[in-house]
Amino acid sequence: MMQNMNSMMKQAQKLQKKMLKTQEELATKTIEASSGGGMVKVVANGAQKIESIVLEKEVVDPEDIEMLQDLLMAAINDALNKSQEMVSKEMGKLTGGLNIPGL
Repeated sequence: MMQNMNSMMKQAQKLQKKMLKTQEELATKTIEASSGGGMVKVVANGAQKIESIVLEKEVVDPEDIEMLQDLLMAAINDALNKSQEMVSKEMGKLTGGLNIPGL
C-alpha cells in the first residue's frame, strides 16, 4: 500500500512539473482578437495578460467615445476568452480531461 502511495506521489509531482512548464510556455503564446471589422485589435497571451492594443485612426472619433469603448471592450473580452480556451485545451491534454479544481 505504501508503494502505491509513493508511486502516486511521484506521478503527481511529474504532472505538476509538466503543468508548470506548460503554463510558462503558454505565457509566451499569443492570440489576437479584433472588433469593428479589424479596426480594434487586441493581443493577449496565455497568462491572460493583454500584450498590445492597436487602433486604426478611423475608429478614433472624439464625438463617439462610447463606440470606441464598446469596440475595445468587445476585443479585449474576446482576446481573454480565446486565451482561456487555449490554456484549457493545453491543460486538458496533460490531465487527460480530468477536471482538477484550481486549474
